Amino acid sequence: MSDAAHDKPKKKKGGGLILKLLLGLGLVGSGGGGAFALVSTGVIGHKPVKEDNSPKLIRKGEEDAYAPPAGDGKEGAGKPVYGDGGSPFRTAYFNFSDDFTVNLKGSTTLLQASLACSTQYDGRVLQWLKAHELAIRSAMLEQLADTTDEDIASPQGKEQLQKRLAAAINTVLVREEGFGGVNAVYFKSFIVQ
Repeated sequence: MSDAAHDKPKKKKGGGLILKLLLGLGLVGSGGGGAFALVSTGVIGHKPVKEDNSPKLIRKGEEDAYAPPAGDGKEGAGKPVYGDGGSPFRTAYFNFSDDFTVNLKGSTTLLQASLACSTQYDGRVLQWLKAHELAIRSAMLEQLADTTDEDIASPQGKEQLQKRLAAAINTVLVREEGFGGVNAVYFKSFIVQ
């Protein structure tokens, strides 16, 4: 009996292991290929990248495809000549058409200011400033009316007011056009009575 038990052929160990490894590799490969296909077609994962159509910074001397027409009719004005120093980007200015007049917060003091702002982005920002000037003026008047005598008594206070005005302009532009782009606000005149 013991001889009969020894006569049976012995099973090879590891024969099923190779089959299991090949099956596992096949499943991983097909799963990875399927995931790649789903991502590349946009079914899962990141959506296709939309073209960035926001205004671009304009370097000094570069052509601005969105520049407003010159409109001044002056012949021989020529191209602008920029210095070598300072910012590498061109700065364009927008003048608000009318003065701003408000009573200062908690005071009988009257502030009358003529304002302008600047951008280093392409001409679309200037176009949007013109198109939304009414909403922008309203937001700026709110900031001016929320200013106290003490706020404008020092150069630092005036600087903070300029920053608040720039933020108000950019808030309107972002809401209306999806992009701000105003770098700074400037006082052309500033009268306190």
